[in-house]
Amino acid sequence: MNSDIKFTVIARCLHWIMAVLVLAALFIGVFMVASIGDFHLLVTIHEPLGFAILVFALIRIGWRVRHRPPPWPAGMTRLDRLVAKYSERLLYALLVLQPLFGWALVSASGQPIVLFGSWYLPAIAPANITVFAALLRAHIIAAYLLYATFAAHLGGVLWHTLVVRDGVLFRMTFGRARNRVPVPME
Repeated sequence: MNSDIKFTVIARCLHWIMAVLVLAALFIGVFMVASIGDFHLLVTIHEPLGFAILVFALIRIGWRVRHRPPPWPAGMTRLDRLVAKYSERLLYALLVLQPLFGWALVSASGQPIVLFGSWYLPAIAPANITVFAALLRAHIIAAYLLYATFAAHLGGVLWHTLVVRDGVLFRMTFGRARNRVPVPME
């Protein structure tokens, strides 16, 4: 395998940074719901994290539009490629919509979103309990969809890495390809 089948270094950095941010936001979101005592602390982490995901998602989409991805591995079927293509689009959509739903629902609650220190995000929805309730439902549904899509993405990568062994994961990693030489058994 050579470097022309890998995503650009910037695309790979954005991918792994976003993977960490999304996992952190999903786990913190779950703990927020389950832990009333730590709710305020978790919100102060979750909200700027969501905004960072939104910013990185928009940067990543812009980068992807301008930089063609590497070719698919030769063994991928047409169905595999379609599933990968549309699940990736769903992930991108959710990575933009989920933080926007969160931003809007906090706006609808009448509370400010503190990014860092004295930096606040402006409200993007009117302070209204009905709007808040609808946006909270949308945020929760999008969270479940994001979790399921993320899990399916991870499952597909594991399948292609461990079973099919077609180099899908290699396209997004930073290491070099190693020629695998069979080790003789004694």
